Amino acid sequence: MGEALASALCLVLVLEGLFLFAAPAAWKRMAEQLQQIEPRRLRLFGGGMVVIGLILLRIVH
Repeated sequence: MGEALASALCLVLVLEGLFLFAAPAAWKRMAEQLQQIEPRRLRLFGGGMVVIGLILLRIVH
């Protein structure tokens, strides 16, 4: 299980790096827009992403 978690984290780094490499200006604009969103809404969005990710992971495995 530890190897799978490490692989998943590495893939996250690859995807994040691709966004920064391919469209740095768009990434900066997105980061600026995130600053304007209230923390509660960001927390809800993040929680939703976690739930969706766990559901998809369960479906895949």
